[in-house]
Amino acid sequence: MIEGLDTVLEDTGQPGLPELRGLLKELLDVRNAEGRLIESQTLQARALRVFRLRFVINGQTRSMVVKRLKPESARRNEMVVKRWLPAIGLSSNGPPLLGSIAERSGICAWHVYDDLGQHELDPSQPDLKSVSVAIEVIARLHTRFAGHPLLGEVRQYGGNLGIHFYESNVRDAIYALDACKPVEQQIQLRDRLLQRLYKLRDELPLRAQALDEWGGPETLLHGDLWTINVFVLPTANGLDARLIDWDYTGVGPACYDLSTFLLRFPPRHRPWILHAYSAEVARAGWRLPPLQELNLLFETAEYARFANHIIWPAIALVQDHASWGWDVLAEVEQWFEDFEPVLPCECETHARSLAKS
Repeated sequence: MIEGLDTVLEDTGQPGLPELRGLLKELLDVRNAEGRLIESQTLQARALRVFRLRFVINGQTRSMVVKRLKPESARRNEMVVKRWLPAIGLSSNGPPLLGSIAERSGICAWHVYDDLGQHELDPSQPDLKSVSVAIEVIARLHTRFAGHPLLGEVRQYGGNLGIHFYESNVRDAIYALDACKPVEQQIQLRDRLLQRLYKLRDELPLRAQALDEWGGPETLLHGDLWTINVFVLPTANGLDARLIDWDYTGVGPACYDLSTFLLRFPPRHRPWILHAYSAEVARAGWRLPPLQELNLLFETAEYARFANHIIWPAIALVQDHASWGWDVLAEVEQWFEDFEPVLPCECETHARSLAKS
């Protein structure tokens, strides 16, 4: 018997708790275990769907992370763990998934993971060894899955994060924003955003050509490569990197992931991180494009994400008259205003000096 297991997360109002508790009983082998739940911690307070559970089982502490997902995201994450990463020899570098269970009506699913602890990469004070280990895994992911026969399967279950992602998000953002009926004080905000989107639409041929010429082969992308999703853990054999939270995985050029990852770090650190990635992919015969072209590819990825963030508040304004949508749109406009090249101008000179060293 494990005290507290039958009421785990009861104060959260989450769907699918009976199914989750049944899965936990199976994973903890309750028939042969004695213990109790000692802590329940919310890890994503805003989303309220990820929790750390700590137990004492037969005198030993056991920590797990449970996550509620949409059914399609749950399936995608399982494919990453069970098929896609094993196919390229990276089974041990993905999420430590212990089990999954669907809510009875099918509205959501729960995943249970081993707890990786407090080993996320720290972008504010990046450690050279930890970042290098993470870069090694990211580079292997990209180079090993390039042109892989499973890319069609990834595309079916995941997203298309190449130029189609840019084109469709810009187009859909225009549709949604153009349908908004702003009051007088919001008209200028809507019109400014529309002008940005029209410009991005007009730039589609140029950006598509750049991606075709400089983007490299399509590959498996993590899709949300923030440092909070990159863990580097000490092991008996040295440091080991794991990439978690593959909710947005898909197919596209490696620059999509690389842009996300670099932007998490202060500009002064990006040149050596880029150099580390460049050195790793060079082992597979890849060569990164020059600075100007690389910045254009990164900008395309980021602007596509900005456009995506316009769609949903604009839809909420049109369909639900949700006034909060204008605040979100104002925030996205500020993202456009604040955006600067991912790689600072001095990056190319710095990279050359690193290459000579």
